[in-house]
Amino acid sequence: MTAGALILAGCAPAEEGAPTLTWYTNPDDGGQAAIAKQCTDAAGGEYAVETSMLPTDAASQREQLTRRLAAGDTSMDIMSLDPPFVPELAEPGFLAPVPEDLQQQAREHALEGALAGATWKDEIVTVPFWANTQLLWYRKSVAEAAGLDMSQPVTWDQLIEVAREQDKELGVQGARGESMTVWLNALVEGGGEHILANPDAPADEVQTNFGSEAGRKAAEIISTIGKEGLGSAGLPTQDENASMLLFQGESGSFMVNWPFVWPATLASVKEGSLPEDLPEDIGWALYPQTTQGKDSAPPVGGINLGVGAKSEHADLAWKAVQCITTAEHQAQYFRDNGNPPADPVAYEDPEVIQKYPMAPAIRESLEQGAPRPQTPYYNEVSTAIQQRYAPPSNVDPAVTPAETDAFIQEVLRGERLL
Repeated sequence: MTAGALILAGCAPAEEGAPTLTWYTNPDDGGQAAIAKQCTDAAGGEYAVETSMLPTDAASQREQLTRRLAAGDTSMDIMSLDPPFVPELAEPGFLAPVPEDLQQQAREHALEGALAGATWKDEIVTVPFWANTQLLWYRKSVAEAAGLDMSQPVTWDQLIEVAREQDKELGVQGARGESMTVWLNALVEGGGEHILANPDAPADEVQTNFGSEAGRKAAEIISTIGKEGLGSAGLPTQDENASMLLFQGESGSFMVNWPFVWPATLASVKEGSLPEDLPEDIGWALYPQTTQGKDSAPPVGGINLGVGAKSEHADLAWKAVQCITTAEHQAQYFRDNGNPPADPVAYEDPEVIQKYPMAPAIRESLEQGAPRPQTPYYNEVSTAIQQRYAPPSNVDPAVTPAETDAFIQEVLRGERLL
């Protein structure tokens, strides 16, 4: 199916004269369309929900949504939004206000990391639908040989040392893409700092923290892994899928990655492309600490639902959002599509626990996690990071952080171009 194609999701049509709402969804295996159908049926003819699939990559999703919202498109009823792009849409008033009852529902039924990604200037401007986070995946045999107690927090320095001593490789994402921003942000947040000191400030007043102690430590970790070849020879182009393949191989040791790796690994074992006993050698834990003794700040992602400010049916759209984001639907979406819930209640579903034994770790990670910078200038910040920190082997802890501070501030002041 081509991106942007409409998929009729409801078999029970709205009553004559009742509106059909369009839900712009991120690509998946049909889980959002299934929920749209269920909510259409539950509406009893008051409305119907159709899904329209957005492009595959986040940057193209952002571009399409921003252009249509800026043009006042009245069909933007419900939108699946990547959390980093929420401020860019909220600041100019492109999003309809979230009703107070839905705000309260979000406060009571969303994990801390997911709620942070739905908020702009201390106001809930979108509703969490599903959340995502990275875990530390490890080969039990490697950890045991290193004498690591994985029931306790481990640091990036420890993982680097194990990779050196055992001639193993670390599964990290070193490609010039959004994954680099995800990695760097988690390292800086784990060191007790934020990439942006004042993310809601005007562009010419934004202060960056790459040159802070936490920023320099983050650069040191990325640089060491890159320069010493500890992330494999393919690190400069390595994304999440490539990291998973590396981890599954003979040189695999530790990997930071999203929960999709578990069902993907089981599927490969089932089809015979991976050894049957591999899953028994895979464990999971919270994201590594940047600084020993300081809680890590795992990456937080996922999807929030927003309603376009110019939607002709905003009241009904919010009713549909309330249906879509129930704990039952979030648990269903996790079971069927592998995307973790934002609502902690959904983690109590017995089928979720059976299918994803790491679900408790995911929930804990989302409570402890930190979103990427919530700023209307996220695109500029992320693009600059990708230009300065990829490939990892080019990162110089003594130079790159300060250069990045200067570069981003000059870009935001209009003195340089990306």
